[in-house]
Amino acid sequence: MQMYRDMVRIRKFEEKVYLLFLEDKVLGTIHQYQGQEAVAVGVCSALRRDDCITSTHRPHGHCIAKGVSLDSMMAELFGRATGCCKAKGGSMHMGDASVGAIPAIAIVAGGVTLAAGMGLAYKLQHSDRVVACFFGDGAVNEGAFHEGVNLAAIKKLPVVFVCENNFYAASTPMQLTTPVGIAERAAAYGIPGVVVDGNDVAAVYQATVTAVARARSGGGPTLIECQTYRTVGHSRGDSGAYRPKEEVELWKQKDPIESLKRHLIAQGVGAGLVPAQVEADLAAIDSEADREIETAVAFAEASPPPQPEDALLHVYGEQVAA
Repeated sequence: MQMYRDMVRIRKFEEKVYLLFLEDKVLGTIHQYQGQEAVAVGVCSALRRDDCITSTHRPHGHCIAKGVSLDSMMAELFGRATGCCKAKGGSMHMGDASVGAIPAIAIVAGGVTLAAGMGLAYKLQHSDRVVACFFGDGAVNEGAFHEGVNLAAIKKLPVVFVCENNFYAASTPMQLTTPVGIAERAAAYGIPGVVVDGNDVAAVYQATVTAVARARSGGGPTLIECQTYRTVGHSRGDSGAYRPKEEVELWKQKDPIESLKRHLIAQGVGAGLVPAQVEADLAAIDSEADREIETAVAFAEASPPPQPEDALLHVYGEQVAA
């Protein structure tokens, strides 16, 4: 039920942000996450609060799943001083290190080498923390992917590499750029490669639990390929016309939230509950998420803009008195 709640919060946040973008209330562009919610929630549910994630230009879902507050995220999109990155990140650089969500990196594959570096730091510190690195299928053809995974493999670093394979690198179909399955590439680095249904939150969770246990115990990294689908365009200026309508409709029928809802109802019936009772519980979660989103919008609208002098903050480390 908690996974369902987190997935619904992501979906409703994204749907509201889309409307706010059309009203010119959201600054900059946005890359939305509808359809991929099971990946973020399945992975982050297997992490501790002090474990970290690295994200991409599509970070909203990752941040919500890792625990970044909706108020601070909405304020960031509005360019307000109360934003999670103090209005300096916007949509593509969102995050909150206090909950382990390192501000996102919009450069394709940029988070892969960062995750390897963080994993090396954890190892040198004799820490058992783990970093989960999210990236898309387009990132696996960047040099940084090889460099980061290769370093993590040879040093046995505590990293879980999570490829959100939605089969399109922006508008380019994967079959035009990548001749083998993404998880198959793990063999070249001598690490496990796993393919999971990225629309099945339980499958993503179980694969991540195994990978995290391996990483935390010193066994090294794992590459998880989560096969999923974004049901919206690459960014808000993208109508998605390059994708066949039949393909989009087919994937919408595999909606991860609706799939989980059906599973929870069936599970409740198996436990002796009537379907209407479970449906009422799920509806209550939906209503709660709606209220949270509206509260976040009100918080953002009431928050002050940053001041000119704020541009000098977070540039240098604070001086500590001797």
